[in-house]
Amino acid sequence: MSAAIPIVYSEEVREALHERRPVVALESNVITHGLKYPHNAETAHQVEAAVRKGGSVPATICIEDGAIRVGMTGPDIERFASEGGIPKVSSRDLPVVLARGGRGATTVASSLVAAELAGIPFFSSAGLGGVHRGAETTMDISSDLIQLTRSKVAVVCAGAKMILDLKLTMEYLETQCVPVISYGSDDFPAFYCASSGIRSPYRIDDEDLIAKVVGTHWAAGHPGSVVITAPPRDEDAVDAAVAEAAINDALAQADREGVTGQGLTKYLMHAVDRATGGRTAQANMAVLISTAEVGGRMAAAYARYLSDHS
Repeated sequence: MSAAIPIVYSEEVREALHERRPVVALESNVITHGLKYPHNAETAHQVEAAVRKGGSVPATICIEDGAIRVGMTGPDIERFASEGGIPKVSSRDLPVVLARGGRGATTVASSLVAAELAGIPFFSSAGLGGVHRGAETTMDISSDLIQLTRSKVAVVCAGAKMILDLKLTMEYLETQCVPVISYGSDDFPAFYCASSGIRSPYRIDDEDLIAKVVGTHWAAGHPGSVVITAPPRDEDAVDAAVAEAAINDALAQADREGVTGQGLTKYLMHAVDRATGGRTAQANMAVLISTAEVGGRMAAAYARYLSDHS
């Protein structure tokens, strides 16, 4: 832990880390920039419950009073869920917000930074950012991918968002030597779609073996992450053809309206949700929860691995 970065642990998370029990880091951006209140708070509590069901302690991360808070309490979640105007803080924003004594909701990228500083080796999210469609000319690549090469934190997720260029995203991960392991599926999933149509480099369904892979990756001196994907459950998944048609329509509409840059992802996600009659938003919630349970199991397996090799 760096002495220059103030970190405030909840009592539960502090005790779990002290006792070397498994902990899973979670982002707070899904609370402030996802569903409306009170559904956002309810979902956050369900995600934490899913981590517990998987055998680990949840540690939802946020920024408040110029400190990284590791483990949001129930009242913390309610405040962040009900108050407007809480900014999204990515890894590039983190030093500015901390230095100014501000607060914010963490994204995947900033949560990875915070988790490593806090000594938490596992993080769970519904889906990663990636290489955007048209990145050949825009150079629009999510900071999530960059941070995966820098933070020694394993990420459990349902792949990357369908609105991205997933082939280029996978190429980027390969180029940056980030291992991708699919659990329970042969394919790399696409967030709320069970498959991106891209075969995963590795399928491993043994949680203890995945834990050994993570440990071996870091023992070999690699500084970055291992990405572990788990597809949405069959009953939650959105048909890929339906999602792709809605995305293409949304992209055309965004182009007509001149929507670009940081606002594009949110615009596309809302447009696709409207086009599917709210189906993708429901799937998004379900994937957050199902992935968190898998994350809890993976962190527990890694804790067993560390115990066996201590």
